[in-house]
Amino acid sequence: MDMERQSYMALALDSAATAKRRDEVPVGAVVVHAPSQRVVGRAGNQMRDRNDPSAHAEMLALRAAGTALGTARLDQCDLYVTLEPCTMCAGAISLARIRRLYFGALDPKAGAVENGVRFFQQPSCHHAPEVYGGIDADRAGDLLRDYFQKKR
Repeated sequence: MDMERQSYMALALDSAATAKRRDEVPVGAVVVHAPSQRVVGRAGNQMRDRNDPSAHAEMLALRAAGTALGTARLDQCDLYVTLEPCTMCAGAISLARIRRLYFGALDPKAGAVENGVRFFQQPSCHHAPEVYGGIDADRAGDLLRDYFQKKR
């Protein structure tokens, strides 16, 4: 993987680590406007902080990107997320028309891209991004394992 993609995933991992310090499940996401290579959205999970079940890192980063670009159509944007998106987030990624999705660790339980419902492969999915999984999966997985081991 080239250095740009590694640095964007590093930003997502940093957002995940910040979420972990706030006692949130450590997932981070970054939206990059591809033509300018500018980060236009970045977030970590904030479900506990906001008392909002939809405050997943992907949702918050997509909202920030839409605000920054003044549009809900993010078809010139790439999303980097540390964990395979769930069904809710996959739906939002599709609706936002994200160009490429890069994710870290697989989520066999709640993931909806390569596991579970495989949202982007469903006939009801109007837009499927190019998908690249396993980016820095070990680092992303280690953050999650450490968080949940301390919870048990």
